Amino acid sequence: MDLGMALAYLSEGCMLGSAVCLGIGWYQVRHHHIHAHRRWMLATTTLGAAFFVTYVLHTALVGDTSFGGPAALAAPYQVFLQTHATLATVAGILGVLTLRRALRRRFTLHRRIAPWTAVLWLIAAASGLTVFILLYLAYPPGPTVNVIAAMFGH
Repeated sequence: MDLGMALAYLSEGCMLGSAVCLGIGWYQVRHHHIHAHRRWMLATTTLGAAFFVTYVLHTALVGDTSFGGPAALAAPYQVFLQTHATLATVAGILGVLTLRRALRRRFTLHRRIAPWTAVLWLIAAASGLTVFILLYLAYPPGPTVNVIAAMFGH
């Protein structure tokens, strides 16, 4: 397995792990297990940050892999990908705000935003898995272009 595939699998594993931890953490708070909730949500955050780091590393070191499936699906795939990217960005920003409110013990504000953050994060994780499957498993990956190298004419 080359570096690009290894980073892609590691990145997806971190995202899926964060979604599982989020589900467990949400269950814990619904059952008033606050200390367990805190631990699971910190694990969620750690794996979410690991996802982001591995994603950025993949993009910087390897590049962006294009859709290799049928041409008829290329446009719908791009729309889906852009929707996923927007949701993931919003979920990430809300995640930082939600964590900040919890760490500052602003629990009333935390409780207002946390369910929205969790739902968006789970949707982003599910749509990210769909992107991963379409990009790497369902069809052969398309060409990979290193954006940084392309900027410098390589």
